[in-house]
Amino acid sequence: MTDARRRSGAIIEALTTEFGEHMAADPAAFRRKFRKMAASPFAFYRGSACLFYADLTSEHADEAYLDERTSRVWIHGDLHAENFGTYMNDSGQLVFNVNDFDEAYVGPFTWDLKRFAASVALLGFAKALSDDIISDLIRRFARAYLSELRAIAAGGDDAIGSITLETATGVLRRVLQKARLNTRVSLLAEQTTIDNYDRRFSLSDGVFEVDAGDRKRVIDSFGGYLGTLPPGSAHLRPLSAQVKDVVLRKGVGIGSAGLPSYNLLLEGHTQALENDVVIYMKQAQSPAVARHIVDSRVRGYFRHQGHRTAESQRALQAHADPWCGFTEFDGVGQVVAEVSPYAADLDWSDVNEPADLAGVTTDLGRAVARMHSVADDESAHDLVDFSTEEAIATAVGGDDARFVGMLVDFSHRYGARARDDHQLFVDLFRNNRLPGL
Repeated sequence: MTDARRRSGAIIEALTTEFGEHMAADPAAFRRKFRKMAASPFAFYRGSACLFYADLTSEHADEAYLDERTSRVWIHGDLHAENFGTYMNDSGQLVFNVNDFDEAYVGPFTWDLKRFAASVALLGFAKALSDDIISDLIRRFARAYLSELRAIAAGGDDAIGSITLETATGVLRRVLQKARLNTRVSLLAEQTTIDNYDRRFSLSDGVFEVDAGDRKRVIDSFGGYLGTLPPGSAHLRPLSAQVKDVVLRKGVGIGSAGLPSYNLLLEGHTQALENDVVIYMKQAQSPAVARHIVDSRVRGYFRHQGHRTAESQRALQAHADPWCGFTEFDGVGQVVAEVSPYAADLDWSDVNEPADLAGVTTDLGRAVARMHSVADDESAHDLVDFSTEEAIATAVGGDDARFVGMLVDFSHRYGARARDDHQLFVDLFRNNRLPGL
């Protein structure tokens, strides 16, 4: 068997193991998903975390940094370069940070760093950057990560802290400034209409009406969600628990193919129409990384995948989305959060010069360090009951060059593999060799 045929078989196995059940239920959704993944090596990489982790379990380059503690850090689980953006925290402050916690879990801290590093290698290649420039970007990311982590471990006085309008510079400051221009009124104008002096959802591609029975079941699940919010949630006045409309959404994102998602329109904190709130209730799924983590303490901690997703977001964000919670719908775990008007993703197409890229990757290294350090013994979550920043700093020790070099080498190797895998995937898909489609 040739290497290409063997690797094609591994791709088929990883995708069908991860998505087979959902593919059988909604093959059209996965044809759309796979066509998006076929668009570029980076898009393929984004949608194939299951293959990445299947590969990673055979890698041993990071074993020197993994022990009982550093293998049990709360991780993002899908830390690629496009999973960063802005959000409004529960203190009313705009923050640039990691987003999209659907794949979050507890596992080796190096897995997050490797996934990010390989994604930067793919982006750099697509921008026709030299290997030397890509290596420099990974080094900057890794060194900033270690520097921020150690500063936090030492007491925080030298830590940069959260990336906000007060602390951000360059590209990330511009992203925050653009997010600040967003308004709730403009979001509502995009998604809703005024009918008989009240607001209702507009129907469009991918947005569907629900019948009375489904509406009642969604609202019942919403009632269960309210009980999962932190006590005394300031944003939830009595009016905000009033559901004004419900719609079904399909085709949401590369990672959510085939999963039902409902949007709920809530009365705002007053009866004025301009402050209504849109939240989503989305079926959560098992994260790709979970197949490769056998720790029973982690598996037994969560009630269901909706609980895991919401708790992970709360754990990994210092001041999480105040609407973040969970519930069940038809016995299946759901994650619930706001469709925020203040969310703005980092658009890498606007970041092309090496100097700008260097500044961004440095800032993202600090953001990832802060994310890893938040969910530990000083947080309200008891799953990780030790200081992660101290554990990681101890594991790396004083040999930064070795640790940084490990990430640089991995980024180039896996970036090249992902580019080859993308071509194999396209050939499999276009020749109808992916089962179930």
